[in-house]
Amino acid sequence: MLGGMDGSATAPVVSLTTDIGEGFGMWTLTDDDSLLEIVSSANVACGFHAGDPDIMRRTCETAARNGVSVGAQVSYRDLAGFGRRYVAVEQETLTNDLLYQIGALDGFARAAGIQVSYVRAHGALYNVAAKDTAHAAAIVDATRLYNAALPVLCQTGTETWRLAEEAGITTIAEAFVDRAYTSEGLLVPRGQPNAMITDPMAAAERAVRMVFDGELTSQDGEIIPVRAESLLVHSDTQGAVKIAQTTRDALLAAGVEIVPQT
Repeated sequence: MLGGMDGSATAPVVSLTTDIGEGFGMWTLTDDDSLLEIVSSANVACGFHAGDPDIMRRTCETAARNGVSVGAQVSYRDLAGFGRRYVAVEQETLTNDLLYQIGALDGFARAAGIQVSYVRAHGALYNVAAKDTAHAAAIVDATRLYNAALPVLCQTGTETWRLAEEAGITTIAEAFVDRAYTSEGLLVPRGQPNAMITDPMAAAERAVRMVFDGELTSQDGEIIPVRAESLLVHSDTQGAVKIAQTTRDALLAAGVEIVPQT
């Protein structure tokens, strides 16, 4: 049994992550510096949906100073659509695109004295790969080809999870603090009403529930199981800094240990 709230000696351990470095050129999306003082791990945009070399280097340097681990947040080649549009790309080409992104970020991470610690998909690729075998395989293959010791963050029960396990890649169960879930345990599409959880206390309470009870209430009122080893707050959610800080405070108050994802 998980420790903490039940009074046992062993506290649950999670990483608290955010999508970060998602500006481009002169444009910024959110308060990256504040978020990097709260989270334990940073999913850094690798240039295909957002981010550029200056931002990637700066983000890695800030993460290193703060003791925050960095993960390669890989995406379809879709700057104009912020990686939120499906791209019908062949598996081999997608694998190469993702491999390119991991290597690019790792170069900047190493320049900052750290290295890429994990891989996760962004946006449409994340959602498509939950069911699409070819695109899930591209995520797994790119990770394996770059460094088979790198874990992949994804939701349990998805094609990404299944194929990663089959390939011997470590899987880390990711759960979402600020996104509504369907009764299937997948994410409610952003365009639908109430897809985002913007109340900081509601988000924090949900995070604690996911960690200790392994469940949450779906958008249609069903209780569904959720495995939460890594908790994500999207940096572009309204009030993201407040949500992240409130979630962190609630987890620590409940006895949860928050650590960098490695």
